[in-house]
Amino acid sequence: MIDPDAIDNLKKIVGKDRCFDSAEQLACYCYDAYFEEAMPDLVLFPCTRDEVSGILKICSIHKIPVTARGAGTSLCGASIPAKGGVVLCFSKMNRIVEINTKDRYAIVEPGVVNADLQKALAPFGFFYPPDPGSMAMSTIGGNVAQNAGGPRCLKYGVTVDYVLGMEVVLASGKVVRFGSRNVKDVTGYRLSSLFCGSEGTLGMVTSIILKVLPLPESVSTLLVTFDDLDNTAKAVADIIGAGILPVALELMDKTTIRTIEEKAHIGLPVDAEGTLLIEVDGVKEACEKEIKKITEKLEANGAVNIEVAKTEDERETLWHARRSVYGVFAKLSPSLYTEDIVVPAGKIPEMTRMIVDIADKYKLLVGVMAHAGDGNMHPMIPADKSNKEEWARVKKAFDEIMAAAASLNGTLSGEHGIGLAKTEYLPLVMDEDAIEFMGVIKKAVDPDGILNPGKFV
Repeated sequence: MIDPDAIDNLKKIVGKDRCFDSAEQLACYCYDAYFEEAMPDLVLFPCTRDEVSGILKICSIHKIPVTARGAGTSLCGASIPAKGGVVLCFSKMNRIVEINTKDRYAIVEPGVVNADLQKALAPFGFFYPPDPGSMAMSTIGGNVAQNAGGPRCLKYGVTVDYVLGMEVVLASGKVVRFGSRNVKDVTGYRLSSLFCGSEGTLGMVTSIILKVLPLPESVSTLLVTFDDLDNTAKAVADIIGAGILPVALELMDKTTIRTIEEKAHIGLPVDAEGTLLIEVDGVKEACEKEIKKITEKLEANGAVNIEVAKTEDERETLWHARRSVYGVFAKLSPSLYTEDIVVPAGKIPEMTRMIVDIADKYKLLVGVMAHAGDGNMHPMIPADKSNKEEWARVKKAFDEIMAAAASLNGTLSGEHGIGLAKTEYLPLVMDEDAIEFMGVIKKAVDPDGILNPGKFV
């Protein structure tokens, strides 16, 4: 229960129209794209850094939990207010403050939607590489909080590789700025990297300086079909092992392909045991040479069909199919358990087989989709959380999938983060001292533990 005086003071900062406190309004902010729920006491919509600072000063004095939220697309429950308190929703801080292509940066507020930034950059002949599957709705602030990735991060890297600097409001309300507008900057600790992936546990990001890149001259996209899932995974390891680095190398198993096709009817090869969606970019002649090398590897691993998108519409259709995977699976059942384990690319065939075997063991439907080039795998199990017996099997299956990834020198997350979903698995991949060190950092900047409490640190 929040002190009534504190509530009154918080409301004065944002005004009545940007404060939600009714049960109906609060219920809309008790969940995100994960399947747990927790009710906040208040939802506030700041429009400025000073408002964020004022809110945190009050919350710090009264020890009120504060959980940041963008579009609510977190797949690990990072934006769920596990301990109640205030949800700080950044959807109204959505200005693209500056685009400077001469110096290759853009400055944005945290509520800017990823796809909107891409659209704003395109007329300048530039783009921002991180492209999470939720890019049409997820915000840059959320992408930074989770250190989001996406298909083309195989070649270009994840969010942290593009954050040049940021402005952060600490738990006390103090505003700090670090980094700069320069693409090279090794001045002091790289603090922006510390805050990338911190999931709102260290501070509230109110402005971000992002590195942007020129659009490539040419892009080619291939859809490749296999009649054996092992061969599909082996082809991935073979391409990467040969030193070839496409923009994206996406794997989908037959369950995933058939489920998408049943819902979308876009002509995907439903008889395939596995498919690869491969994209290369760069100078046209270099793309053609790279496609030739990739084709040789695909044929050597038993590809039965290689189709090149002939038009931009065909390319967009293929990517639309890929990006619709989560939404399509989410419609199969009341709940969807999805993860984003990572294993070394050479272990993709083994990990793929382990996932399928674990799902068979527990009599569960599983779709395997992966950013296979960087070993980032997304097993998806649709189930009904209200069915306790079935949900217990789902939980056991994911316990074993996590352990299997760790046994292959893998890790828990490549882009979704830890949130509520994977805290219990941290000891599988981090030793006790490393976990303790994260606690030391947290204590230093948030001594009362008011920022996103109940999460991984």
